[in-house]
Amino acid sequence: MTQLSQIYLVMLLITTLSGCTTLGYYSQAASGHLSLMMATQSVQQLLDAPSTPPALRQKLAVAHDAREFAAAQLALPVGDAFSSYAELGRPWVVVNLVAAPEFSLEPHRWCYPIIGCQAYRGYYELERAQAEEQSFIARGYDTFIGGVTAYSTLGWFDDPLHTGFISLAVDRMVALMFHELAHRVVYINDDTAFNESFATAVELEGLRLWLERQGDDDGFRRALTRLHQRTQTLRLVEAASAQLEVLYEERDTRPQAELRQRKAQIFQKLLEDYRALSARWDQPGPLGDNPTELNNANLALFSQYNQHVPAFRQLFRNVGGNFEAFYGAVESLSGQPYEKRQKTLARLGQHFHENL
Repeated sequence: MTQLSQIYLVMLLITTLSGCTTLGYYSQAASGHLSLMMATQSVQQLLDAPSTPPALRQKLAVAHDAREFAAAQLALPVGDAFSSYAELGRPWVVVNLVAAPEFSLEPHRWCYPIIGCQAYRGYYELERAQAEEQSFIARGYDTFIGGVTAYSTLGWFDDPLHTGFISLAVDRMVALMFHELAHRVVYINDDTAFNESFATAVELEGLRLWLERQGDDDGFRRALTRLHQRTQTLRLVEAASAQLEVLYEERDTRPQAELRQRKAQIFQKLLEDYRALSARWDQPGPLGDNPTELNNANLALFSQYNQHVPAFRQLFRNVGGNFEAFYGAVESLSGQPYEKRQKTLARLGQHFHENL
């Protein structure tokens, strides 16, 4: 099926949905993606064209090599993904809204056709995300809006490269390509943490091999440093989350004023600990450069992407670092009931230790 046929199919699906808000959201999503796809040019043609700026040509050449590496060495189903390029004029392709109740770390979930329910909602226009954010704020939710450098259509479309990729450092661009391609391998409806943690694990293990092949010792050290920073941050987030979970269990028995005061203290301590930790780093950490505020939505988002990464990396080790065997083990794991899957991931995560 051609990309335009796929888009037409999605548009037909949208027209079957009821409700003005729902229809408005899916219309902007479909039109935004259609605009992205219509703006693409062939990567190969850009590489061959004398008029292509040298900096862009260099990044596209690296991306071309990374596609071949992903297929040959990481056993990723590349297809025609990243074989085209779109100039966006901005470093993000969509913005994601995350919302969590005032006294809960369980994020609000939006449900979609085909892909199930997710803990975030993407918008091609910042103003639309901000308008929906205000509706959650009015109901007392914690919210967060962040720019998203890339997303995967899970193989429904030939996802293009775009400005968001090209604006990154080379190693980060390659890592992001591996991450998005991993979503084509395994995807579970209604389990964002599983999907994102798996893709992050593929990203990390793939980047490790890519940098080793490049002989880029500095890049490999940078990647390990970022990974160590992410791990340190995750420990802080997990400690704060544990305190918050205990506090939120008392939301029906303690006065809200007391809950808010204690919640503010926990987040303030997390901010102070993170600032002290990241002050020694030579690059922005996973919660940003010197954040001034954190809330339930920030923690929910960070946990979604990182909570099971050690478990998946341990599973990768268990199969001897063979990507095809790893994907088979992950598919098998994805077929387990949710509770059993969570217990398996928890057990795997406890056995993982990073060799820095």
